[in-house]
Amino acid sequence: MDGYYAFMLVATALVLMMTVPALALFYGGMSRSKSVLNMMMMSYVAAAIVGILYVAVGWSMGWSGDGTLFANPLDLFWLDGVATGDYIYVMFQMTFAIITVALISGAVESRLKFSAWVLFVPVWALLVYFPLAHMVFSCTEASLICGRIGAQDYAGGTAVHINAGIAALVLVLLLGKRVGWPKEQMRPHNLTLTMLGAGLLWFGWYGFNVGSIVFAGEEGEAFTARFISETGRTFGNTTLAAFAAILGWLAIERLVHKKATSLGAASGIVAGLVAITPAAGAVDLEGAVAIGFVAGAVCAWAVGLKYKLGFDDSLDVVGVHLVGGVIGTVLIGVFSTSEGAGGVDGLLYGGGLGSLGDQTLGVLVAVAYSGVLTAVIALAIKYTIGLRLDEEDEVNGIDLAAHGESAYDLHSGSSGSGSSSGILAASTSSTAVTSRNEGVKA
Repeated sequence: MDGYYAFMLVATALVLMMTVPALALFYGGMSRSKSVLNMMMMSYVAAAIVGILYVAVGWSMGWSGDGTLFANPLDLFWLDGVATGDYIYVMFQMTFAIITVALISGAVESRLKFSAWVLFVPVWALLVYFPLAHMVFSCTEASLICGRIGAQDYAGGTAVHINAGIAALVLVLLLGKRVGWPKEQMRPHNLTLTMLGAGLLWFGWYGFNVGSIVFAGEEGEAFTARFISETGRTFGNTTLAAFAAILGWLAIERLVHKKATSLGAASGIVAGLVAITPAAGAVDLEGAVAIGFVAGAVCAWAVGLKYKLGFDDSLDVVGVHLVGGVIGTVLIGVFSTSEGAGGVDGLLYGGGLGSLGDQTLGVLVAVAYSGVLTAVIALAIKYTIGLRLDEEDEVNGIDLAAHGESAYDLHSGSSGSGSSSGILAASTSSTAVTSRNEGVKA
């Protein structure tokens, strides 16, 4: 078991790295130069707030009892009664809570007040993420999604990606569009940072998926055999799904725009990893390739829907995380095998429609719960301290307005205006930008 604890320490560090700095770099590069610091700050502040709140009450709400929606937040208040040796499990689950909240930030780039974000983060984690994590991850008989419905979710397709994606959609609908969108091109200011962030996210995702293996009292030879089998399966599935998703995304780009872009490759990586997250332990390698390719292709098409439907999801959180999460979670019902972690055969393996129905119902519950509660929270903030940044501050740049800083102060002694003058990233070619800003339109 000593080796397993060492493995979990590494997995926990990898998942924390997915938020700081990986997600901060990924989103930061896709942002405009006048909002890149704020974009990164949203990830770092989310990590600080959610990390402390999770240790205080989040672990207790998720893991201390058998409630349908959540457990008693005071049973293990500040980990009272938790053995020191079990802290590693708390820290691992804490990193999931952190990145789920941070993912939402990409949808509201440059126009959500920083004070509103600082208030939204703890309230949303407390009322939305902690309960939904209990429904999915605690997997007691009473827990709604895993226990009562019986939906599989190995590492967070519902609790993490669908949850963050639907919350992002609610926020952008309530916030409204960025000034000038969609007529003005809102170009990513540095795709090199985005590519670096995508690579770090991919690396960290092995902690996310492979580290989600759970042992219940196993030891000895049974422990070793399952550990080798399941970690090998989840590692392989995670890798191949990402490969397939890159190809799926670029195939759609090439078909529609006649170009394959670096931003498309980075987005394809994330889409594939999102989709395989719930299915990593349930499917075989062929299933992982199928899920990854479908997710890459469908998400490449889905990011263009915001232009048709008129919602300004700045960095495509809805198109990648909501859509990718739904694809991966539902397709478990098609590609799951009884040899996998859930022990359930999906439709293609003779299991009929039962698993597909369970997975679909799990998705609907996650969407409804997160959507309704996020709307209540966001409306409460909107009508108290306000959600939206002042228009003048948005135009001049949220970095300067909220933080008094500029990411690129190129002139000695300048005031740090936050404008993009002189900021030219080699990777922001007109082709790559046009592909994302116009969307993949079928």
